[in-house]
Amino acid sequence: MGTIVEQTTVGTAKGEKSAMSEEVGMQEMVTLKTIAETLNTSNDLNLMLDTVVGKLLELTGLTAGWMFLINERGDYTCVSNYNLPPALLRKDKEPMRTGTCWCVNRFKDGRLNHAVNIINCKRLEDAVEFQWGDTHDITHHATVPLRSGEKMLGLLNVAAPAKEHFSDSELALLQGVAYQIGSAIERMRLYRAEQRRADLYAKLGEFSTALGLAVNECSNSEAFSLKVVQLLGQHYDWPFAIIIQQKNGMFVLQAAYVDDEVRTLSSTPLSSEVANHMNRVINSHRVTSLSAIEIAEIFTLCEPDQTMNSIASGIAAILPYHTPGETGILVIGIGIGSAFPAQADREVLEAVAEHIAASWESLKLAENRRELARLEERNRLARDLHDSVNQVLFSLSLTAKGAESMLSGSEQLHPAAEAMKDIRALSQEALKEMRALIMQLRPAGLEAGLLHALQEYGTSQGLQVVMNRTGTRSLPRNIEEALWRIGQEALNNVRKHADVSSAEVTLKLSDHEVVFTVTDQGKGGANRPKVSSGSSLGLSIMKERAQSLGGSLEIVSSPRKGTTVTAVIPLPFESV
Repeated sequence: MGTIVEQTTVGTAKGEKSAMSEEVGMQEMVTLKTIAETLNTSNDLNLMLDTVVGKLLELTGLTAGWMFLINERGDYTCVSNYNLPPALLRKDKEPMRTGTCWCVNRFKDGRLNHAVNIINCKRLEDAVEFQWGDTHDITHHATVPLRSGEKMLGLLNVAAPAKEHFSDSELALLQGVAYQIGSAIERMRLYRAEQRRADLYAKLGEFSTALGLAVNECSNSEAFSLKVVQLLGQHYDWPFAIIIQQKNGMFVLQAAYVDDEVRTLSSTPLSSEVANHMNRVINSHRVTSLSAIEIAEIFTLCEPDQTMNSIASGIAAILPYHTPGETGILVIGIGIGSAFPAQADREVLEAVAEHIAASWESLKLAENRRELARLEERNRLARDLHDSVNQVLFSLSLTAKGAESMLSGSEQLHPAAEAMKDIRALSQEALKEMRALIMQLRPAGLEAGLLHALQEYGTSQGLQVVMNRTGTRSLPRNIEEALWRIGQEALNNVRKHADVSSAEVTLKLSDHEVVFTVTDQGKGGANRPKVSSGSSLGLSIMKERAQSLGGSLEIVSSPRKGTTVTAVIPLPFESV
C-alpha cells in the first residue's frame, strides 16, 4: 500500500512538473507570437523598437530594457530604451551615448555570439560611484546579440531590480526574441535603404536641371563651385557639401555649403594627412569613405556654427574633369538622423559628381566661346584700325615730309618749315603707338612662343631684347597672354623712360609658379612711374592682370641702376 502511495506521489510530482513545463512553453510561444505581431505593426524603426522592448518587458516581468545598434566601425547608438532608471537619463541620456562597457567591447571583439547571463553593468556602476542618481536597485542585466543570419547588428539588454540571474529558459526566450528583432531590423534597413535610394534619385533629376541653368548664370569656375554647393544644400539633406580643388600641389577648400549658407574657402589648405587621403580618392576613381578624423578636420575648416555631433560620417567622390590640370573632389557629410544610407548615398554621390563634371565641361566650353568672341572682336578692331587710322597717320607723315621738303628748298627758310617738321615727327610717333596698339589687340606672334613674341615686339620698338628661360612645362593660354601684355607694357616703358636701347626678359618655370621679369639698366628712380601712385594707368593694369590670376607684381627701380619688373603667377596642377 505504501508502495502505491509512493508511486502516486511520484506520478503526481511528474505531472505537476510536466504541467509547469507546458505552461512555460505556452508562455514562451505567446511571447514570441506577440513580439512577431508587434514587429510588423510599423515601418518606423525607432517606434517599432520602443514598442517591442516595452512589450517584451511586459510579457517577461522585467522592468527596464535598452538596445544598441553597432556599425562596422564599432560606433554604437542607443536606438531604444524603456523605463531606464533616472541615473541613466541624466543630461539627455549621456551615459547611454558615451563611454564603453563590457557588452559593447565583447561585441566589437566578436566574442558575443549568444545570450549571456549576469553581466555586471559598468554604466550602472559609474552611476553609483559618481552619484548620478537613482538606479532603481538595478545592478545587472542580460545581454543578447541582435543578428540577421550571419550579420551582427547590435545588442539587446534587459534588467529588473535586484535580479542577478537569468535562467537558461529565460536566455533562450531572449535569444529567440533577439533573432526576431534582428530580422525585422534588417528588413527595415532594406526597406529604408530602397526608399532613400528612390528619394535621392528623384532629387538627382531636379538637381541636374538646376545645374544646367547654373552653367548659363556663372561666368567662371569659382562662381560655378559656389552655385554647385548651394544647389546640393537645397536639394539634399546632407549636413554639408564641400568642393576641394588641387592647386599648386595642395588641396584647398574652394566652396562649402554648411549651416544653410554658402561659404568661400579658397585659401584654406588641408593637412598633409587629409591631403594624402584626397590623393587616394583621386587614384581610386570611386566613392571613398572618410575617417572620423578626416571628416572632422574638413568640417572644422568650414568654421560652422553646428558641431560634429550632427554628423555620422562622410564620403568623397572625384569630380571627373576632362580638362588637363583641373582636379576636384566633392565631399559630403552624412547626418546621424539618416538611417543606413551609406550605399544609396554612395551611388547618388557618384552620379552627382558625373553631372557636376559634365556641367563643368559645358562651362569651360562657354568660357572658350566667349574668349574666341573676344579674340575675334579684338582682331576686327585691329583690322579696322590698320585699314583706317593707321593709313591716315601714314599719309599724314608722308604729306608732312613732302611739305617740309618743299618749304626747305627755298632760298629763305619758310616759317612753316619747322612746324611741318614737328608735324612729321608727331605723326611718326603716333604711327608707332598705333602699330603697338594693333599688336596688343592682335598678338599674332604668340604662336611661336611668349619669348619669341616679346623679342619681335621689342625689335619693332627699337630695342635689343635678351631672352632667358628655365623650366620646360607649358603655360596655360590665359597666363601666357597675361604675361605677353605685362611684357609689352614693360618694354614700352623701357623705350619711353629708361633712355636705353636694350632690355632683358627672363622666364622661370617651376611646378607651382612662373616668375617673369623685365630688366633694364636705364635711368630708374624717380624718372619711372610707380604703380602705387596711380600716375601710370599702364602699370596699374599690369598689376591687375597679375592679381586676377592669383599672382603679384613688383617694381624695383633705383636711380642710375635701372628698373626690374617682376610678375609671379601660380600655375595649376599639370597632369602627367
